[in-house]
Amino acid sequence: MMVRVPAFAGSPLDRADHLRTDPARLAELRASEGSRLLLLDDLAPELSEAGRLTWAALDGFGPEIETVFLGLLEGRAVFAAVPSAGDVSPAYAQPSIWPAIARLPPGELALYGGARSLVDWHARHRFCARCGQATRLAKGGWQRDCEACGAQHFPRVDPVAIMLVEHEDALLLGRQARFPPQSYSALAGFIEPGESVEEAVAREVLEEAGVRVRDVTYIASQPWPFPSQLMLGCHAFAQSRALVIDHTEIEDARWFSRGEVAQALAQGHEGRQGSTSFVPPPARAIAHLMLEWWLER
Repeated sequence: MMVRVPAFAGSPLDRADHLRTDPARLAELRASEGSRLLLLDDLAPELSEAGRLTWAALDGFGPEIETVFLGLLEGRAVFAAVPSAGDVSPAYAQPSIWPAIARLPPGELALYGGARSLVDWHARHRFCARCGQATRLAKGGWQRDCEACGAQHFPRVDPVAIMLVEHEDALLLGRQARFPPQSYSALAGFIEPGESVEEAVAREVLEEAGVRVRDVTYIASQPWPFPSQLMLGCHAFAQSRALVIDHTEIEDARWFSRGEVAQALAQGHEGRQGSTSFVPPPARAIAHLMLEWWLER
């Protein structure tokens, strides 16, 4: 079965890569009357009364405003401004932004997520990691160059493996101490240098829960702009149900039956303690889609 498009994916932008390497054309677009600037409050979206992204005419802003070229939206060049400071706080540390994000339609949420990741990276990489000198925006905002040593820096995406581990029609789910009461989700962890996705899945599950897995397969992915991760959803089979939980990594891990997973999804993320087997991840998280996939496949 197909997994539905996750939150922050499905952007309507034409990324127009061919324009990024044409400084003269980019300057023309930036000065064009039809070009638009995405309005952000630092890194939060400024919304209209209808809950949509808001835009301003870019020709009203001077060249001192550092802008990145997002792409073409319905044939019109669109840009976003780099804020004074970036933010590496995880999503759970930013509760104030979620009500605004929840109002955005899927395509605009994806557009906002990509813009947020890009301008946040620029705000945090104004100096060269090689020599420490100031860098300048290049390639329309898809690169930063150091004129002092010649180093080139590119927006990064951090890959994260997130996995459903199955054993005899039950799933292994875990919880972090910061999760709301009774909330459980798929295990997850950053992919380390020199690792394949399959190796990262096996290592993370063994480290966190003491479970060895086999037959790792890919399900779906989700861009996650807090600050810039790519969640790689996977499925694996466990060799046994014996758990050895590393409490420095997670607070708890449990096996849940198919019926318990179905009950939790039917109850929803707003379920309360005692009313369901566990509280599932919110619908915007890829872990929620993965649970749906597991029940429906």
